[in-house]
Amino acid sequence: GWRGLAGGVLEATIASMQVPPPEIMAYMGPAIGLTQFEVGEDVRDAFVANDDNASAAFKSKNESGPQKYLADIFALARMRMIAAGMTPSNITGGGLCTVTDETRFFSYRRSTKMGKQSGRMAGLIWLE
Repeated sequence: GWRGLAGGVLEATIASMQVPPPEIMAYMGPAIGLTQFEVGEDVRDAFVANDDNASAAFKSKNESGPQKYLADIFALARMRMIAAGMTPSNITGGGLCTVTDETRFFSYRRSTKMGKQSGRMAGLIWLE
């Protein structure tokens, strides 16, 4: 989730692999997409506090009341992996939205928004 990403989970994972970051390949699987991931200023601030460039991954919704943004979680992850030393061409995937593509993907947010009971998902990382 965004808290782990902002807290350095990718950087810690890259460091724990004990290989030069340019040798690591990453594939970003399906996640909540840019048109669906609405966040508040607290989330934006958590990313921008460590990297001014992260502001490019947030699009203002320009609503009245508290400021809301649409966040591009894929762009944020890509920025952090590159900042940790990974080669941009070794980072692929991203862009498949679990919320809008209900035929192929499960979405906790979509299910609960529709009043349905929902399960959970898992992500995997491995070394070969």
